[in-house]
Amino acid sequence: MRIDINCDMGESFGAYKLGLDEEVIKYVTSANIACGYHAGDPLVMEQTVSLAKDHGVAVGAHPGFPDMIGFGRRNLNATLSEIKGYVTYQIGALQAFAKAQGVTVEHVKPHGALYLMAVENEKISEAIVEAIASVDKNLIFVALAGAKGEKMTQIGKKIGLRVAYEAFPDRAYTPEGTLVSRRQAGAVIKDPDTVAQRALTMAKEGKVVAIDGSEIPFRPETLCVHGDTPGAVNLVRKIRDTLTNEGVEVTSLSTLYRVTQKVNQ
Repeated sequence: MRIDINCDMGESFGAYKLGLDEEVIKYVTSANIACGYHAGDPLVMEQTVSLAKDHGVAVGAHPGFPDMIGFGRRNLNATLSEIKGYVTYQIGALQAFAKAQGVTVEHVKPHGALYLMAVENEKISEAIVEAIASVDKNLIFVALAGAKGEKMTQIGKKIGLRVAYEAFPDRAYTPEGTLVSRRQAGAVIKDPDTVAQRALTMAKEGKVVAIDGSEIPFRPETLCVHGDTPGAVNLVRKIRDTLTNEGVEVTSLSTLYRVTQKVNQ
């Protein structure tokens, strides 16, 4: 049994420091790097790629809306052409920094409001995957695990992308399978033991308990942790230790796909 642990990184900007990238990087296998629209800047992008390279962590693009003051968490009334342009631009920017250091960008995970709007709107999902495929069809598209994210998954696969199902052990879920709004109390789960147990249940049992006590079935291939959550280092360390101790191998998405292909051959 194998699973990836991804974390949103490179979200500092200029003199403003956000997240605990240097500590969290030790325990994850994939880094979703902000590309300068919702967070990050050229120097931060360069430094974060270098950090991931030094720790053997896979690099992915984390494109969001051009809304730095709202950290990409506000819905924008952007056209589909604009969304395609935003995503294409951000992937390309990160690829340039990665290429300069001999690193390959392996996956793309939309950020914040762009991600959540794509879950609800097929046209937005299509715009995102078309942008990804136009840049590089070898990129892995990270989409929400479960029935609610199924359309995202189908759209990604239809265009020829590999799709990784993602779950969030440190976020509360609605009974419908979406993430509880951050504006609601209890949306972010901060207790390391609770989060680690949720991660284990997701990985081994293929389910998560929603806020109303109901169980949502899914089979994630990658688990997201948030580096800006209070106590993030203890949280991600606890997740990784718990998974490893229970026989779950933690590995990057690209490695996971290579192993799966060998098994299927």
